[in-house]
Amino acid sequence: MENQPIIVKRVKKVAAGHHGGSWKVAFADFATAMMAFFLVLWLTTNTSPEQKRALEGYFKDPVGYTEGGSRNPVDLGGSASVVEASAADQAGNEVPVDDERIETMAQQLEQRQMEELFQDLRERIESSDTLNEFKDQLLIDITDEGLRIQIVDRSQRPMFDSGSAQLKYYSQDILFELAKPLGSVPNKLSITGHTDATPFGGRPGYTNWELSADRANTARRALVTGGVRPEQIGRVVGLSDSVLFDQEDPTAPVNRRISIIVLNKKAAGEIQGRASRSGEPLIDLTQPTEEEQEAAREQLESGDWDREEEPVQPGELDW
Repeated sequence: MENQPIIVKRVKKVAAGHHGGSWKVAFADFATAMMAFFLVLWLTTNTSPEQKRALEGYFKDPVGYTEGGSRNPVDLGGSASVVEASAADQAGNEVPVDDERIETMAQQLEQRQMEELFQDLRERIESSDTLNEFKDQLLIDITDEGLRIQIVDRSQRPMFDSGSAQLKYYSQDILFELAKPLGSVPNKLSITGHTDATPFGGRPGYTNWELSADRANTARRALVTGGVRPEQIGRVVGLSDSVLFDQEDPTAPVNRRISIIVLNKKAAGEIQGRASRSGEPLIDLTQPTEEEQEAAREQLESGDWDREEEPVQPGELDW
Protein backbone atom coordinates (compact mmCIF):
# COMPACT_ATOMS: atom_id res chain seq x y z
CA MET A 1 0.00 0.00 0.00
CA GLU A 2 2.87 2.29 0.70
CA ASN A 3 4.11 1.92 -2.85
CA GLN A 4 0.70 2.66 -4.47
CA PRO A 5 1.02 5.79 -6.74
CA ILE A 6 -1.03 8.91 -6.10
CA ILE A 7 -3.18 9.88 -9.09
CA VAL A 8 -4.14 13.58 -9.45
CA LYS A 9 -7.00 14.26 -11.85
CA ARG A 10 -7.06 17.81 -13.31
CA VAL A 11 -10.38 19.02 -14.69
CA LYS A 12 -10.06 21.53 -17.52
CA LYS A 13 -12.75 24.23 -17.36
CA VAL A 14 -13.94 25.65 -20.68
CA ALA A 15 -15.08 29.28 -20.27
CA ALA A 16 -17.26 31.15 -22.71
CA GLY A 17 -15.63 33.62 -25.11
CA HIS A 18 -15.05 37.29 -24.12
CA HIS A 19 -17.91 39.55 -25.39
CA GLY A 20 -16.15 42.89 -24.87
CA GLY A 21 -18.25 46.17 -24.57
CA SER A 22 -20.22 46.04 -27.82
CA TRP A 23 -23.40 45.25 -25.92
CA LYS A 24 -23.14 48.64 -24.23
CA VAL A 25 -23.20 50.44 -27.58
CA ALA A 26 -26.21 48.41 -28.69
CA PHE A 27 -28.02 49.13 -25.45
CA ALA A 28 -27.25 52.87 -25.75
CA ASP A 29 -28.70 52.92 -29.28
CA PHE A 30 -31.78 51.08 -28.03
CA ALA A 31 -32.22 53.55 -25.15
CA THR A 32 -31.82 56.52 -27.50
CA ALA A 33 -34.37 55.11 -29.92
CA MET A 34 -36.85 54.48 -27.09
CA MET A 35 -36.34 58.02 -25.78
CA ALA A 36 -36.95 59.45 -29.24
CA PHE A 37 -40.01 57.23 -29.62
CA PHE A 38 -41.54 58.37 -26.34
CA LEU A 39 -40.66 61.98 -27.21
CA VAL A 40 -42.59 61.65 -30.46
CA LEU A 41 -45.51 60.13 -28.57
CA TRP A 42 -45.45 63.03 -26.11
CA LEU A 43 -45.34 65.60 -28.90
CA THR A 44 -48.19 64.01 -30.80
CA THR A 45 -50.39 63.97 -27.72
CA ASN A 46 -49.96 67.76 -27.47
CA THR A 47 -50.71 68.58 -31.11
CA SER A 48 -53.97 69.58 -32.71
CA PRO A 49 -55.60 67.56 -35.49
CA GLU A 50 -54.35 70.08 -38.06
CA GLN A 51 -50.78 69.68 -36.79
CA LYS A 52 -51.11 65.89 -36.91
CA ARG A 53 -52.18 66.08 -40.56
CA ALA A 54 -49.23 68.35 -41.21
CA LEU A 55 -46.91 65.84 -39.56
CA GLU A 56 -48.33 63.04 -41.64
CA GLY A 57 -47.85 65.00 -44.85
CA TYR A 58 -44.32 66.00 -43.88
CA PHE A 59 -43.14 62.45 -43.19
CA LYS A 60 -44.77 61.13 -46.33
CA ASP A 61 -42.86 63.58 -48.54
CA PRO A 62 -40.42 65.80 -46.57
CA VAL A 63 -38.81 67.36 -49.66
CA GLY A 64 -41.86 68.13 -51.70
CA TYR A 65 -44.14 68.89 -48.79
CA THR A 66 -46.30 71.92 -49.51
CA GLU A 67 -49.47 71.28 -47.57
CA GLY A 68 -49.99 72.75 -44.12
CA GLY A 69 -48.32 76.08 -45.02
CA SER A 70 -45.21 75.61 -42.85
CA ARG A 71 -41.94 73.75 -43.01
CA ASN A 72 -42.01 73.47 -39.24
CA PRO A 73 -45.36 71.72 -38.71
CA VAL A 74 -44.89 71.28 -34.97
CA ASP A 75 -44.19 74.48 -33.05
CA LEU A 76 -45.26 74.30 -29.44
CA GLY A 77 -43.77 77.67 -28.62
CA GLY A 78 -40.56 78.52 -26.83
CA SER A 79 -38.36 76.77 -29.38
CA ALA A 80 -36.32 78.29 -32.17
CA SER A 81 -37.47 77.58 -35.70
CA VAL A 82 -35.66 78.31 -38.96
CA VAL A 83 -37.73 79.49 -41.90
CA GLU A 84 -36.86 81.21 -45.13
CA ALA A 85 -37.83 84.87 -44.94
CA SER A 86 -39.97 86.13 -47.78
CA ALA A 87 -40.02 89.64 -49.21
CA ALA A 88 -43.20 90.35 -47.25
CA ASP A 89 -41.51 89.27 -44.00
CA GLN A 90 -38.53 91.49 -44.70
CA ALA A 91 -40.72 94.45 -45.52
CA GLY A 92 -42.55 94.03 -42.25
CA ASN A 93 -39.30 93.95 -40.28
CA GLU A 94 -37.88 97.13 -41.80
CA VAL A 95 -37.48 99.99 -39.37
CA PRO A 96 -39.07 103.14 -40.82
CA VAL A 97 -36.70 106.12 -41.01
CA ASP A 98 -38.16 109.57 -41.59
CA ASP A 99 -36.67 112.18 -43.93
CA GLU A 100 -35.38 114.29 -41.06
CA ARG A 101 -33.39 111.36 -39.68
CA ILE A 102 -31.94 110.60 -43.12
CA GLU A 103 -30.94 114.25 -43.56
CA THR A 104 -29.25 114.27 -40.16
CA MET A 105 -27.31 111.10 -40.98
CA ALA A 106 -26.25 112.58 -44.32
CA GLN A 107 -25.01 115.75 -42.63
CA GLN A 108 -23.05 113.73 -40.07
CA LEU A 109 -21.44 111.71 -42.85
CA GLU A 110 -20.55 114.85 -44.78
CA GLN A 111 -19.12 116.45 -41.63
CA ARG A 112 -16.93 113.39 -41.14
CA GLN A 113 -15.75 113.66 -44.75
CA MET A 114 -14.89 117.34 -44.20
CA GLU A 115 -12.84 116.43 -41.14
CA GLU A 116 -11.00 113.75 -43.11
CA LEU A 117 -10.23 116.29 -45.86
CA PHE A 118 -9.04 118.70 -43.15
CA GLN A 119 -6.58 116.11 -41.85
CA ASP A 120 -5.50 115.26 -45.38
CA LEU A 121 -4.70 118.91 -46.08
CA ARG A 122 -2.74 119.26 -42.86
CA GLU A 123 -0.66 116.20 -43.72
CA ARG A 124 -0.13 117.47 -47.26
CA ILE A 125 1.05 120.85 -45.96
CA GLU A 126 3.58 119.15 -43.69
CA SER A 127 4.84 116.78 -46.39
CA SER A 128 4.92 119.24 -49.32
CA ASP A 129 7.97 121.47 -49.55
CA THR A 130 5.96 124.11 -51.42
CA LEU A 131 3.11 124.27 -48.92
CA ASN A 132 5.26 123.83 -45.84
CA GLU A 133 7.30 126.89 -46.79
CA PHE A 134 4.18 129.06 -46.84
CA LYS A 135 2.14 127.31 -44.13
CA ASP A 136 2.01 130.52 -42.11
CA GLN A 137 -0.12 131.97 -44.92
CA LEU A 138 -2.56 129.03 -45.01
CA LEU A 139 -5.49 129.16 -42.60
CA ILE A 140 -7.80 126.12 -42.60
CA ASP A 141 -11.01 125.72 -40.61
CA ILE A 142 -14.51 124.24 -40.90
CA THR A 143 -17.44 126.66 -41.13
CA ASP A 144 -21.19 126.32 -41.61
CA GLU A 145 -20.64 126.32 -45.38
CA GLY A 146 -17.90 123.71 -45.38
CA LEU A 147 -14.12 123.45 -45.24
CA ARG A 148 -12.49 126.86 -45.70
CA ILE A 149 -8.92 127.48 -46.87
CA GLN A 150 -7.67 131.05 -46.67
CA ILE A 151 -4.46 132.13 -48.37
CA VAL A 152 -3.47 135.44 -46.79
CA ASP A 153 -0.81 138.05 -47.49
CA ARG A 154 2.08 138.45 -45.11
CA SER A 155 4.37 141.39 -44.75
CA GLN A 156 6.86 141.45 -47.66
CA ARG A 157 5.17 138.34 -49.11
CA PRO A 158 1.93 139.21 -50.94
CA MET A 159 -0.05 136.83 -53.14
CA PHE A 160 -0.47 139.38 -55.94
CA ASP A 161 1.46 142.33 -57.23
CA SER A 162 0.28 145.59 -55.68
CA GLY A 163 -2.95 146.75 -57.34
CA SER A 164 -2.84 143.82 -59.77
CA ALA A 165 -4.59 140.50 -60.30
CA GLN A 166 -1.36 138.86 -61.45
CA LEU A 167 -0.32 135.98 -59.17
CA LYS A 168 3.15 135.78 -57.71
CA TYR A 169 4.98 132.65 -58.84
CA TYR A 170 4.90 131.12 -55.35
CA SER A 171 1.17 131.88 -55.00
CA GLN A 172 0.56 129.99 -58.21
CA ASP A 173 2.53 127.02 -56.85
CA ILE A 174 0.41 127.06 -53.68
CA LEU A 175 -2.81 126.95 -55.71
CA PHE A 176 -1.45 124.15 -57.89
CA GLU A 177 -0.66 122.05 -54.80
CA LEU A 178 -4.08 122.70 -53.25
CA ALA A 179 -5.82 121.80 -56.51
CA LYS A 180 -4.77 118.15 -56.20
CA PRO A 181 -6.78 117.26 -53.06
CA LEU A 182 -9.59 119.70 -53.91
CA GLY A 183 -10.06 118.15 -57.34
CA SER A 184 -10.51 114.69 -55.80
CA VAL A 185 -13.69 115.57 -53.89
CA PRO A 186 -17.16 115.79 -55.48
CA ASN A 187 -18.08 119.00 -53.63
CA LYS A 188 -18.55 122.36 -55.28
CA LEU A 189 -16.01 125.10 -54.56
CA SER A 190 -16.54 128.75 -53.69
CA ILE A 191 -13.71 131.22 -54.38
CA THR A 192 -13.77 134.67 -52.82
CA GLY A 193 -11.35 137.57 -53.22
CA HIS A 194 -10.72 140.11 -50.45
CA THR A 195 -8.72 143.34 -50.27
CA ASP A 196 -7.75 145.66 -47.47
CA ALA A 197 -9.36 149.06 -46.90
CA THR A 198 -6.70 151.00 -48.82
CA PRO A 199 -8.52 152.72 -51.74
CA PHE A 200 -7.41 151.65 -55.17
CA GLY A 201 -6.33 154.53 -57.34
CA GLY A 202 -4.70 152.80 -60.27
CA ARG A 203 -7.20 153.80 -62.94
CA PRO A 204 -10.55 155.60 -63.05
CA GLY A 205 -13.63 153.44 -62.49
CA TYR A 206 -11.60 150.51 -61.17
CA THR A 207 -12.01 149.95 -57.42
CA ASN A 208 -11.29 147.29 -54.83
CA TRP A 209 -14.52 145.58 -55.87
CA GLU A 210 -13.24 144.95 -59.38
CA LEU A 211 -9.78 144.08 -58.05
CA SER A 212 -11.07 141.49 -55.55
CA ALA A 213 -13.29 139.89 -58.21
CA ASP A 214 -10.42 139.73 -60.72
CA ARG A 215 -8.15 138.14 -58.13
CA ALA A 216 -10.77 135.51 -57.28
CA ASN A 217 -11.13 134.72 -60.98
CA THR A 218 -7.35 134.44 -61.34
CA ALA A 219 -7.31 131.96 -58.46
CA ARG A 220 -10.08 130.01 -60.20
CA ARG A 221 -8.03 129.72 -63.38
CA ALA A 222 -5.01 128.51 -61.40
CA LEU A 223 -7.04 125.86 -59.57
CA VAL A 224 -8.56 124.58 -62.80
CA THR A 225 -5.12 124.41 -64.38
CA GLY A 226 -3.90 122.50 -61.32
CA GLY A 227 -6.58 119.79 -61.56
CA VAL A 228 -9.91 121.14 -60.29
CA ARG A 229 -12.75 120.31 -62.67
CA PRO A 230 -14.35 123.38 -64.30
CA GLU A 231 -17.85 122.19 -63.39
CA GLN A 232 -16.72 121.92 -59.76
CA ILE A 233 -16.59 125.72 -59.42
CA GLY A 234 -19.85 126.84 -57.81
CA ARG A 235 -19.18 130.51 -57.07
CA VAL A 236 -16.57 133.20 -57.73
CA VAL A 237 -17.07 136.39 -55.71
CA GLY A 238 -15.19 139.63 -55.02
CA LEU A 239 -15.99 141.25 -51.66
CA SER A 240 -13.48 144.11 -51.64
CA ASP A 241 -12.90 145.17 -47.98
CA SER A 242 -16.47 144.45 -46.83
CA VAL A 243 -15.39 141.38 -44.82
CA LEU A 244 -12.12 142.19 -43.07
CA PHE A 245 -10.04 139.51 -41.40
CA ASP A 246 -8.50 141.99 -38.98
CA GLN A 247 -11.28 144.36 -37.93
CA GLU A 248 -8.96 146.46 -35.77
CA ASP A 249 -6.48 147.13 -38.58
CA PRO A 250 -8.36 147.50 -41.91
CA THR A 251 -5.11 148.05 -43.84
CA ALA A 252 -3.30 145.00 -42.43
CA PRO A 253 -1.80 142.63 -45.07
CA VAL A 254 -3.80 139.69 -43.67
CA ASN A 255 -6.99 141.32 -45.00
CA ARG A 256 -5.75 140.75 -48.54
CA ARG A 257 -6.58 137.11 -49.09
CA ILE A 258 -8.20 134.44 -51.25
CA SER A 259 -10.79 132.24 -49.55
CA ILE A 260 -11.58 128.79 -50.99
CA ILE A 261 -14.52 126.92 -49.46
CA VAL A 262 -15.30 123.26 -50.12
CA LEU A 263 -19.07 123.68 -49.98
CA ASN A 264 -21.20 121.17 -48.15
CA LYS A 265 -24.43 119.94 -49.69
CA LYS A 266 -26.61 122.42 -47.83
CA ALA A 267 -24.55 125.48 -48.83
CA ALA A 268 -24.32 124.35 -52.46
CA GLY A 269 -28.06 123.74 -52.52
CA GLU A 270 -28.78 127.21 -51.18
CA ILE A 271 -26.65 128.79 -53.89
CA GLN A 272 -28.42 126.79 -56.56
CA GLY A 273 -31.81 127.45 -54.99
CA ARG A 274 -31.34 131.20 -55.01
CA ALA A 275 -30.40 131.13 -58.68
CA SER A 276 -33.13 128.79 -59.92
CA ARG A 277 -36.69 129.81 -60.63
CA SER A 278 -38.97 128.83 -57.78
CA GLY A 279 -42.19 130.37 -59.10
CA GLU A 280 -43.70 133.20 -61.05
CA PRO A 281 -41.99 136.58 -60.57
CA LEU A 282 -43.79 139.14 -58.48
CA ILE A 283 -43.24 141.78 -61.17
CA ASP A 284 -42.90 140.75 -64.79
CA LEU A 285 -41.69 143.76 -66.80
CA THR A 286 -42.02 141.81 -70.04
CA GLN A 287 -45.76 141.37 -69.60
CA PRO A 288 -47.72 144.27 -71.23
CA THR A 289 -50.31 146.08 -69.16
CA GLU A 290 -53.99 146.03 -69.99
CA GLU A 291 -53.76 149.58 -71.43
CA GLU A 292 -50.87 148.55 -73.70
CA GLN A 293 -52.79 145.49 -74.85
CA GLU A 294 -55.89 147.59 -75.61
CA ALA A 295 -53.82 150.18 -77.54
CA ALA A 296 -52.14 147.43 -79.55
CA ARG A 297 -55.54 145.92 -80.37
CA GLU A 298 -56.91 149.26 -81.55
CA GLN A 299 -53.82 149.87 -83.65
CA LEU A 300 -54.19 146.46 -85.24
CA GLU A 301 -57.87 147.04 -86.04
CA SER A 302 -57.29 150.52 -87.45
CA GLY A 303 -54.39 149.46 -89.66
CA ASP A 304 -51.91 151.92 -88.09
CA TRP A 305 -49.48 149.11 -87.46
CA ASP A 306 -48.37 149.33 -91.08
CA ARG A 307 -47.30 152.95 -90.69
CA GLU A 308 -43.58 153.65 -91.01
CA GLU A 309 -41.83 154.76 -87.81
CA GLU A 310 -40.18 158.13 -87.65
CA PRO A 311 -36.37 158.04 -87.82
CA VAL A 312 -34.40 158.66 -84.64
CA GLN A 313 -33.00 162.17 -84.47
CA PRO A 314 -29.28 162.71 -83.74
CA GLY A 315 -28.63 162.87 -80.00
CA GLU A 316 -31.95 161.17 -79.19
CA LEU A 317 -31.81 158.07 -77.01
CA ASP A 318 -33.22 154.91 -78.57
CA TRP A 319 -33.51 152.09 -76.07
